[in-house]
Amino acid sequence: MFMQFIQAKVRDPEAVRETMDRWHRELEPGAVGWLGGTYGITDDGTLVAAVRFESEEAARRNSQRPEQARWWEEMTRHLTGETTFHDCRDVTLLLGGGSDEAGFVQIIQGHVRDRARARALAEQSTDVISRYRPDIMGATIAIDDDGFLTETVAFTTEAAAREAERQDLPPEAARIVDEEMSLFDDVTYLDLHRPWFRSHE
Repeated sequence: MFMQFIQAKVRDPEAVRETMDRWHRELEPGAVGWLGGTYGITDDGTLVAAVRFESEEAARRNSQRPEQARWWEEMTRHLTGETTFHDCRDVTLLLGGGSDEAGFVQIIQGHVRDRARARALAEQSTDVISRYRPDIMGATIAIDDDGFLTETVAFTTEAAAREAERQDLPPEAARIVDEEMSLFDDVTYLDLHRPWFRSHE
């Protein structure tokens, strides 16, 4: 799997949503290899789009379509400031990667110092999630070529997530989580209180 993350400040949230919906109606049918997307706008007006493709080649083919370029030009009218892109060939899925039924999504970002160890800990954390975090419906961990990591975590609801955060994990589970977080520099959190989703049918 290949993931692309697009982030930008939003000038008009309603227009952004409408433009994104139009992509799914009109351009999605021709996007060969497109798997799905998770979208949302944070409280400070930052759009986050986490888009999944079968491969980097499929993502590149989509970007090169003339209709894609025209659509993106329209989208940029509703954005402000710099748009950032993170293209990730290194993708790990936890518990299937997530769910389009999630009520809350949290994006965790930072630079990772040891991507091999981060992947190993992510795999170990699957058992921790299954045992102790029923509020988590799945997650993706994606790292770009510069070592910038984006973790997308899907929760049943925000209330369930906040309640679970207040509970202490058993020592062996806490060790995995603590070591995982120790590998990151400059960690930031982006909360999508009203996420929306689309997956290839």
